[in-house]
Amino acid sequence: MNLLIINTHQPYPFSEGKLSAALVELAQQQAQEKGYQVRHTEMTTNYDVEEEIEKHLWADRILLQIPVNWMGVPWSFKRYMDEVYTAGMMGALCDGDGRSREDANRQYGTGGKLGGKAYLMSLTFNAPAEAFDDPDQWLFKGKGVDDLLYPQHMNFRFFGMEPLPTFAAFDVMKNPQVEQDLQRYREHLQRYL
Repeated sequence: MNLLIINTHQPYPFSEGKLSAALVELAQQQAQEKGYQVRHTEMTTNYDVEEEIEKHLWADRILLQIPVNWMGVPWSFKRYMDEVYTAGMMGALCDGDGRSREDANRQYGTGGKLGGKAYLMSLTFNAPAEAFDDPDQWLFKGKGVDDLLYPQHMNFRFFGMEPLPTFAAFDVMKNPQVEQDLQRYREHLQRYL
């Protein structure tokens, strides 16, 4: 099995990315113990678009380490998606949106070529866990983490991939529980990777 780990962390003055790095390191370690070959991509380093497409074709699993920022992915990962996934729409990752002038009635988003592959999102939040899945909470109004990252799920579904259960570490700035989060992640990876 082949695993591509994409660390989407974008450094900010208040967030150096230590937790993201620790989660990536743990994922690599666990994957290698299971016999996976592992490749990496970091938003903080330069990448080649064609090489990134090849990594997606090579991988059986893609793990995204995402520090949720302004209710979504960091801007540098959005740039990555715009560059890499747009280039992949030209036939490597999908046949456009799946429709054609000859078959305009085919369902939108059915052109993906990465069927049989899966992805796992590992998220870190400043928000506490209690902020999610509770209709009495002011900001998310009962929505969960997968609701918040729904567009990200759709990006991978567009390529034909299947989701693995999402992992989330909460309250990482004001009330960090790093050891507990690492242990929960270890168990999550053991079960789903």
